[in-house]
Amino acid sequence: MAYTTINKSTDYFNTKLWNGNSSTQAITGVGFKPDLVWGKNRNGTQPHQLLDILRGANNILSSNADTGNAADSQILNSFDSNGFTLGNQDQLNDTGKTYVGWNWKANGSGSANTAGSINTAYTSANTTSGFSISKFTGTGSNATVGHGLGVAPKMIILKSFGSSNWSVYHESLGGTKAIFLDLTGAVATHIDYWNNTNPTSTVFSIGTSGNMNPNNTSMIAYCFAEKTGFSKFGSFTGTGSATATPFIYTGFKPAFVMQKVTNAADSWNMYDNRRNGFNGTGARLRAEANSAEDTGSAYQTCNFYSNGYSPQGSDSTSNGSGKSYIYMAFAEAPLVGSNNVPANAR
Repeated sequence: MAYTTINKSTDYFNTKLWNGNSSTQAITGVGFKPDLVWGKNRNGTQPHQLLDILRGANNILSSNADTGNAADSQILNSFDSNGFTLGNQDQLNDTGKTYVGWNWKANGSGSANTAGSINTAYTSANTTSGFSISKFTGTGSNATVGHGLGVAPKMIILKSFGSSNWSVYHESLGGTKAIFLDLTGAVATHIDYWNNTNPTSTVFSIGTSGNMNPNNTSMIAYCFAEKTGFSKFGSFTGTGSATATPFIYTGFKPAFVMQKVTNAADSWNMYDNRRNGFNGTGARLRAEANSAEDTGSAYQTCNFYSNGYSPQGSDSTSNGSGKSYIYMAFAEAPLVGSNNVPANAR
């Protein structure tokens, strides 16, 4: 059984849906003040919008682009105690459009972290949920950066404020490999990205790559540690069979899953328990693309169960024969919490 000290996952991660109105509107019901909001238009082609507490509510990075940090005073006006307030920009608030926002709680504005060879300007770390945000300045030389989690992160998503790809570390790939959130490409060996070094309980390593560590350029890093019953980061091998799809045990009922095939070029598939409705109804978004939700095909479906998930179909994007995949998953509810209350199947 998977026991956890986080009995209410929505205290730390939650998905919120809303309809645009082209005017200022408060999005409530998140359940906490989010420190990272990742939003996307569902029925149109506006880009992904990532906004966090350290860069400020009006500063945008898009997971589907290598463009730099952009300021827009009307994209997200504030992070609020139970959600956030939108401005009138169509990226997140256009009349007639529907939207999804994935929300994570770190620890507010944070403070400097001096554990690494580069001191962060701010690190906002939630050691309970295993999520931190670090803002720092690159040096162009091999370096270490403090993440504040107290345990080694399993996954890191890093981006410079300038024009660069989104670099992703995943424990299943290790510190010699690089894969990019804004691209569909397969994993490749790049020792100048994570300096051929896995993260420790205090720091993660960065190399000399211009994507990872450009000199005198601001950087943002989202670090995720695994917490039993709340988050899971791992890998699996596809079966290529639509009738014998793989089952990925997480130890909880998922609320959100993102996965990517690593030994082939294909999408970062994103699923959640709000948009997808019931098992068998697909609603895939792609982290590297600004396209609307994909529906209607088997590979666009991901079934959630009380203790894990199963990607459907036999396509390479979700379950190709012999293909290797990495994933990140966050809980709707633990399989069994510390209060010994079991989750129900969907």
